[in-house]
Amino acid sequence: MSQTRQSPDTDRAADPVAEAGRRRTFAVISHPDAGKSTLTEALALHARVISEAGAVHGKAGRRGVVSDWLAMERARGISITSAALQFSYRDHVINLLDTPGHADFSEDTYRVLSAVDCAVMLVDAAKGLEAQTLKLFDVCRHRGIPVITFVNKWDRPGREALELCDELRERIGLRPMPLTWPVGVAGQFRGVLDRTTGEFVGFERTAGGATLAPENRMSASEAAERVGAEWRDTVEEAELLSASDGDLDVDAFLRGEATPVLFGSAVQNFGVRHLLDLLLDHAPSPGPREDVHGRPRGLDAPFSAFVFKVQTGMDPAHRDRVAFARVCSGEFERGMVATHAATGRSFATKYAQQVFGQQRETVERAYPGDVIGLVNASALGVGDTLHSGKPPVHFPGMPQFAPEHFAVARAVDPGRSKQFRRGIEQLFQEGVVQVLHSEHRGDGAPVLAAVGPMQFDVVTQRMESEFRSPVSLERLPYSVVRIVADPQQRPMLHTHNSEVLDRPDGTALAVFVDRISLRSLLRLRPELRLDHVVADAE
Repeated sequence: MSQTRQSPDTDRAADPVAEAGRRRTFAVISHPDAGKSTLTEALALHARVISEAGAVHGKAGRRGVVSDWLAMERARGISITSAALQFSYRDHVINLLDTPGHADFSEDTYRVLSAVDCAVMLVDAAKGLEAQTLKLFDVCRHRGIPVITFVNKWDRPGREALELCDELRERIGLRPMPLTWPVGVAGQFRGVLDRTTGEFVGFERTAGGATLAPENRMSASEAAERVGAEWRDTVEEAELLSASDGDLDVDAFLRGEATPVLFGSAVQNFGVRHLLDLLLDHAPSPGPREDVHGRPRGLDAPFSAFVFKVQTGMDPAHRDRVAFARVCSGEFERGMVATHAATGRSFATKYAQQVFGQQRETVERAYPGDVIGLVNASALGVGDTLHSGKPPVHFPGMPQFAPEHFAVARAVDPGRSKQFRRGIEQLFQEGVVQVLHSEHRGDGAPVLAAVGPMQFDVVTQRMESEFRSPVSLERLPYSVVRIVADPQQRPMLHTHNSEVLDRPDGTALAVFVDRISLRSLLRLRPELRLDHVVADAE
């Protein structure tokens, strides 16, 4: 059952500009299994929002993480849907968006990155920068999102700290600016040198890392005496960092030219407090957001927000639908009537909540940077804008990625065709998969299109568990897609290696078995006009 959240933000109106200054809205990004959900738990633990942290993979005596709530997430130990968590720390409001951990769900991650002001890039101490991390960093760079780097799992064997910093500089062109430096090699983690104060911060392990790890601070002279050679090695390396332009430059960080670096262990809660403090001290607060015309909308303008995610099934007892919206300007007040920009119709906001994993609390007010969950918002879709006042406001919509996997979906039980249609439509509106129409197969056999094959697993599981309509999926051999620029050329594209499918927005897509098939047809039919499916992330 939801509860009304009691805080200074909910019982009185406040200045949106001042409230935005108190907000930090960021996402955690990385390669699968780098520890994103575990870090999310650890941050909430340090903010005293929860009393005990969970684990992605089951450890005896330790529960699962709050942000991973789908049955598939708990079974597979990965995040396959983003989660929004909000909590207070040092009189600031933290809006933390956890992202899917698998490349197959990169569309969901992209949507989340459209709603944040900063990103924390999680790097595995043993593996360094990995393929999915590089792709997500490119999205951050493209969108101008500054990045903080957290080198995770330092309590396990891994690479050298200097080597990892060199990789940041050489592979993605970011100048590393370590704010902490590890004392002890990876796997023999004793603590860190706090480069801001020059102190040694030693950590103590707790049982399974489920509770806050105590920090023991001591001066440089005390550390030299008690820690010995490892401390002296750390100090020498830190001096090298200063000589190689490795000191903190906040302006370079905000421009996306450099990244503050921290070392720690999320599962042991080592170094997590440093990350929270860094976010509050130097990460950007929400600023004016540009509309579709490129005009910045001031923080003190009337209320506006855009929907970056839609999720159903978070409350199985009620089969509800939640639209997650990022507030961009003004003050949101529960019960206010906003305008749905896409239709011009009024939208009531009576059921507005702040979501902590699967837990909810009613929100009375929200300000720029906050993420609100609008319950039973059946009229809202991903990319929609809400606003109050006039003139109308439209924020840029969400691009669709070019799918690479296709499958025909059919209801196993024809008697449940109504549930089948409703479920497929619901999953499409959430962005779980793209749904295409085939004129040869009819409405009863939609073609599902996905960036990665695991999206089909989500469809199969949710259709059976949520909509009580099991589906069979017939995989199609296509892997390349283009937009049909001239509808009159459709007949030319129906061959044994290609066909034309239609998106709900009316766009005709030509799909091909592979690039060789595409090139062969273009040689035979040079008059064909085909455009790339280009996402904003590219």
